[in-house]
Amino acid sequence: MSVAAHRLAQRQAPAHRRPDGTLDVDALIANERVERRSRWIGLAVAALICTLWVVPFYYLVVSIFKSDAEVFQGHPLALPEGIAPFVANAIGAWNSAKMGAGLVNSTLYGLVGAGLAVFFAAMAAYGLTRLDFKRKNLWFMIIFSGTVFPFQMYLIPLFFAYQKVGILNTHVGMLLFYTAVCIPFPVLVLRNFLNGLSREMDEAARMDGASEFRVFLSIVLPNLAGPMAATFLLQFTWIWNDLLFSTVLGNRGEVRSIMNSLQIFHGSYTSAGPNLALTATLIASLPAIVLFLALRRHFMEGMRVSSL
Repeated sequence: MSVAAHRLAQRQAPAHRRPDGTLDVDALIANERVERRSRWIGLAVAALICTLWVVPFYYLVVSIFKSDAEVFQGHPLALPEGIAPFVANAIGAWNSAKMGAGLVNSTLYGLVGAGLAVFFAAMAAYGLTRLDFKRKNLWFMIIFSGTVFPFQMYLIPLFFAYQKVGILNTHVGMLLFYTAVCIPFPVLVLRNFLNGLSREMDEAARMDGASEFRVFLSIVLPNLAGPMAATFLLQFTWIWNDLLFSTVLGNRGEVRSIMNSLQIFHGSYTSAGPNLALTATLIASLPAIVLFLALRRHFMEGMRVSSL
């Protein structure tokens, strides 16, 4: 064997074997120690990340069951003395933050805005995939281009346009904005799903004399239930958590969203303690959590079929 071939064989030999082919126990033990050390380091990093995630939730749970005296006199992470203060905290947060009107408004914006957006997106996706007309991709890019730019750049033009038209601080203005801004992403998801859906039933329905709208309602729309539920949940959550546009376009009390109400409640001039603030935050999060639990099966199914 030549010198070059011998060197190549040495480089290709396993790390735990000697050049003569015998087992190198020392190298094997050292390799095992390195692997064990790597596993322990990975576990330590994972434990640290889990701790960073769990501590805020722990602080939330223990704080909502504390009275004002426990909050200001005890340790922030100390366990509460009982669960009775939670009712008083919930009532105080509800009344102080005026959460009733905010929850109603956010529910209205989320259900109607996201519902209309997903329905219009389904109609647009149907047109882009089932109807024959020129420049389909151009129309799709025009619809989807609204998500390319940061939403913050729309604030000033929307504010002055709403003020001029007279729909600033109105339910109609908020619903119009949320419906329009939530259309592009569902169009992308539903268009991709419809591209993989067979057209045989569509053609059969047209041969029987069904109109395009009848084909959309009776054949295509039922097959879109999963993806539509998934996109509806995502858009509802975005609308529910929106603070920027609800503060600028709907800052009046009767049209104020729940996040806007929480912002005012958590303002620098409030005298409420962290127990009331965290209780209000928990109450504001419950509707979105309940909706996710109710639609979780459709959401997972919609995400699965959308990724195919």
